[in-house]
Amino acid sequence: MTTSLTLTRPQKAAAILVAMGKPAAGRLLKFFKQEELKALIEAARMLRTIPQADLEKIVAEFEAEFTEGAGLLDSADKMDTLLSETLSPEEVSAIMEGRQKKPDTGPLPVWPQVEQLEPMRIGGFLAGEHPQTGALILSKLSSQLAAQVLLTLEKPLRSEIMKRMVTMASAPQAAMRLVENQIRTRLLDGSSSKDTSTGQARLASVLNEMDKTQLDEVIQDLEAVGTPDLAGVKARVFSFDDMHLLSQKARVLVFDGMSTDVITLALRGAPEELVEAVLSAIGARSRRMIESELSTGSEGIALADIMQARKTVASATVRLSREGAFELPGAQAAAEAA
Repeated sequence: MTTSLTLTRPQKAAAILVAMGKPAAGRLLKFFKQEELKALIEAARMLRTIPQADLEKIVAEFEAEFTEGAGLLDSADKMDTLLSETLSPEEVSAIMEGRQKKPDTGPLPVWPQVEQLEPMRIGGFLAGEHPQTGALILSKLSSQLAAQVLLTLEKPLRSEIMKRMVTMASAPQAAMRLVENQIRTRLLDGSSSKDTSTGQARLASVLNEMDKTQLDEVIQDLEAVGTPDLAGVKARVFSFDDMHLLSQKARVLVFDGMSTDVITLALRGAPEELVEAVLSAIGARSRRMIESELSTGSEGIALADIMQARKTVASATVRLSREGAFELPGAQAAAEAA
């Protein structure tokens, strides 16, 4: 009879795992290294049955608590069952053969990639598709992105798509595969239409860190050297000095909930037109407080603090535009030019 005194450490560990049962042992197996799992399997295959008394001695050695009902165990068979029900056949095979599971060479999922695209790019794609296809695609996107895409579409197409979204049932798998293939080849495939939106956004984020004078100078330099896709960059650029170019509704959204201290600091030394544009977008009480502060002048206030406050306002404006709350003046100008 095999006793606890003649068992190796892997054999003892295998006996305890089998005694624990599938739910608890299955959770523990995930923490073992590949070499350790292989050793456990090989150790279990060397075991036959373990009397209850010997099993309790093993458990005591590991200082673990053992519940009733373990009985006599066929360790090898139980370990096979335990592994087969907690690991995939490929994982078990990889453990025993000493190799890793082969990576999946199939195409990447479509929808997570689409979620990373600019709403305008997706809207341009949908403009050439049937409204039913548009409704299917939007139904697969997050609510926030779908709303932003809808706002880029012409009203007739937007209405047709939304009407179909209301009555749309689940699409057959064959139809879904066709749509996903079209998206992969026509919207995501860089060889068919190079997506420069990421680069445009990256450059715009750098330019948005500059003040108005620096920004205008750099834009002129970029125009002089013939920078490609510069219109897309301009559409994403915004400085505090452009605040008066936003619509009243957009300015209200920007300053809603913003600290009056930040607003006051940003307005110090600003042109009268800009001051009025900002103050007209906030509540009467806050306006009176800010006007009172501004009347004391800007003496003793560091220019760096003023510029930082203006960057804070500009950053909040850019963030809201990216979320689809409104368009920046640059984007509006680009749309009108087109």
